[in-house]
Formats: sequence, C-alpha cells, structure tokens
Amino acid sequence: MKIQLFVAAIFSRIPQMKGHHWWLSIVTWMILLAPAQASVILRVAIERNVEQVRVGSSTTAIVKDDSGKTLGQLPKMKAYYAQPASGGGVALDKWRSGLFWIEPQGEGFVYIGDKWYRGRTLVLPTQKGLTAVNWVDLEEYLYSVIGGEMNPSWHPEALKAQAIAARTYALYKRQRQRKNPIYDVGDTPDRWQIYEGVKKETPSVYAAVDGTKDQVLTYNNQPILSVFHACSGGHTENVEDVWGNPLPYLRAVPGFDGNVNGSYARKCIWQKTFSPDQISTKFPSIGKVEEMKIEQRSPHQSVTALKIVGDKGTKTLKGEEVRTALRLNSTRFNVNQTSDGKFVLDGRGWGHGLGMSQVGAFNLASQKVDHLRILGHYYGQKVFLTKIKLKK
Repeated sequence: MKIQLFVAAIFSRIPQMKGHHWWLSIVTWMILLAPAQASVILRVAIERNVEQVRVGSSTTAIVKDDSGKTLGQLPKMKAYYAQPASGGGVALDKWRSGLFWIEPQGEGFVYIGDKWYRGRTLVLPTQKGLTAVNWVDLEEYLYSVIGGEMNPSWHPEALKAQAIAARTYALYKRQRQRKNPIYDVGDTPDRWQIYEGVKKETPSVYAAVDGTKDQVLTYNNQPILSVFHACSGGHTENVEDVWGNPLPYLRAVPGFDGNVNGSYARKCIWQKTFSPDQISTKFPSIGKVEEMKIEQRSPHQSVTALKIVGDKGTKTLKGEEVRTALRLNSTRFNVNQTSDGKFVLDGRGWGHGLGMSQVGAFNLASQKVDHLRILGHYYGQKVFLTKIKLKK
C-alpha cells in the first residue's frame, strides 16, 4: 500500500496576515517573482542577519530587483559584497533595491559567503542585517546533503537510505516553517542538515539521490521526523526519553553499530574528563562541584537524568540537555571520579540516538540488507514509502 503525499506549490502555504509586518512587502515580491515550479524548491538560509555577504556566479548572472525588473548582469567569477542600504533595502555594486535576485545563466552555480551552490540567490534585508537564501531544487539540495551527512564511499544501499531520510527530513522541516516568509531550512546540523554546496557532491551521491527520486517516508499521510545520528552505541532510543514527546515511529531498536571502525570509532567510543572547576564554570550557581551521579537511565541504558552536586546547590540535567549542556558525544556513558577529584565519563555512541544510525545503516548494507529494509528497521512498520506528487 502506498499513500500519496501531496506537496503544494511553493507559496500556496503562506498564510494571509492581518496588520502590517516588516516583511509583508517582501513576501509579496517573492510571490510575484517566483516562477511556476515543476519540482519542490527549497529555500535554504546560508547567511542570516549578517552585516554583509559576498555573492557571485560561476557564469554571467542576471540581477533583478524587488519588482522583477532586470537591472543588469554580474560578470562570472567575480565576488561582490551585498550590504544594507542607507534608508532601507540592499546595496549591491552600483544598484539599490528592496531585495536582489541573482540568477546564473546556463548551468552556472551561485556563490554565497565562501561556497558554491546550485540554484539561485535571494538577498534581502531582515531585522538584524541581511539574509542570503539559496533557492534550490530539493533533489539538487540533497546532492550536497548526502555527501555531508554520510561518507560517499559507503555502500550504495546505505546512501539510498540516507537520501530518503534526508529528503523526508527536509520536507518535514519545510512544512513546519509555513509561517516563515524567508526560508524553509538553514545549512547547519544543529537544527537542520549539513549543506555545503557543490563541494560535497560525488557520483555515488548522485546515484543514491537519483535512484530514490521523490521518495519520502510518511505516517498518517505526512512526512515523518526522520532524524538520524552517527551511531547509537548499540541501541537507539525512544524519542520520549530524549525529547519528551512520544512518536510512533521513533522507537528504540537495536542499532547494529556495536562494531565501529575508521574515523567514526574515535567519536563513537569516547572518553571525556572534567575537572570540578570546568563543571563549576558551566553551572556557577551550584558552587564548587563535589559529585556527579547518574540519577536515571532509559530502558536501553542512556542517561536521562544526571545530578551535579556543588557546595552551594545542585543541578539536574534531563533528556537531551545531558548531552548538549556538557557537549558530550552521546548520553550513553558511565561516570567515575578519580582520586584527584576529576570526573571521567566513558561513553559509546555519537548523536541523540534517535531514528537511523548511520553506522548501523552501513553495517546492515554491508550484510546485503537493502535500503528499504534498513529504513523499515529504524522507523518502524507503520511508516510508508511515498512518492511526492505535486499539485497541478
């Protein structure tokens, strides 16, 4: 059984707004200038709220203003600084406008900041400076993401599983950004996915993306939160033990990543040592740290509550905060205190431990498990593989 997932045209999802907002006219310009699309276009924020941004193109580029009028051309292979204009809008070379589109001719790439990207560039003013957004076809966006999120030399079935998971994740995030008139996702892994432009593209990545074109994972006819991580340390987690809210498709399963080799081994099997002063600096209100103890574990032995005791008070870290507050590779660890008072954490795993283990996907693919069974293992049997179908 397949469920049809309908993805609306890019701007049909912008809500009608009441009252005056600083970005309302920008939304209007974007609607008027956006051409009809035969595919999903993703708006990726590359630079956000910056004082200036370098832009350019590998081929001669057309420059358009906020009304869609062509102002002129940028010569190929030359970088220009876009800056906030006096009185509002954007200044780019000799032009001033409310915003700028930079559209490379032919098969050209755009230059934003210090990297090359497919698609075109939108530069517009925001409340704290300028934001540069890369408008790119979803499939071409994935050419970069897959090469950044997974080793391109890995087994093709692992790369295909990653392509479907990353495509689904991008659509999930896009859907939840409906009220954002500027962008759908960013380019960093803290909230989105690694996106570093064409430098991450390889033939193996092209094959994985093209071989799964338009395929996404859905639950109740909607894209799932298809998160993934480097390695679980043996077993993935139930989402409520990490982020609090249960989801039927992010359930704990064997990670198939117990044996880790190569560059991943150094981060998936780890040790971190803290002096009492280092921890006190992070949590000054508790004073001098005297004890660090595990208060609670998940059913699969990840730390879900860590109590830090100081001479002035205590601090209890819970869920994902255990990992992020101390900048640990994972929450699967033991704590020991040395004779000189230092705290040594011996751990396994890398990441939040939810959804697909990338090392696990590699190991399963190496054992001739195909990408569909890999995805079925990590996201459950109630999730369907669905073809994106655009509304006409």
